[in-house]
Amino acid sequence: MTKKLKILFLCTGNSCRSQMAEGFARALKNDEIDAFSAGIETHGLNQNAVKVMKEAGVDISSHKSQNINEFKDYTFDYVVTVCGHAHETCPFFPGNSKVVHAGFDDPPKLALEFDDEEQKLDCYRKVRDEIKDFVSKLPENLKK
Repeated sequence: MTKKLKILFLCTGNSCRSQMAEGFARALKNDEIDAFSAGIETHGLNQNAVKVMKEAGVDISSHKSQNINEFKDYTFDYVVTVCGHAHETCPFFPGNSKVVHAGFDDPPKLALEFDDEEQKLDCYRKVRDEIKDFVSKLPENLKK
């Protein structure tokens, strides 16, 4: 039996993108990946992220926003930063954790352009689908 990769998905607030990545990793790659997510800060779980993930068949409603400091004693194989801010401020991890950047647009920021609720959700869906595509190609995407 092959050892599962321990992967931490890291973003600014652990409210949206990193939560989606963790959810997809658990749903699609649970046999290969032990997935976690955290933020440089904690902003709480974004309810639009929960909604669009549920549409995709992944329930992240029980996730909670976690701070990177909660994982200071963990050793990860990979830390995947999913936003520029997290990549620029990514803390040092003990061991041989490899930091990989896979930046995605910020759905709440994209949604600010729209007044219509469905158009706002489309911003989340777009990023959700990009994250799903990235996660579905793990661990291969980590070696680029």
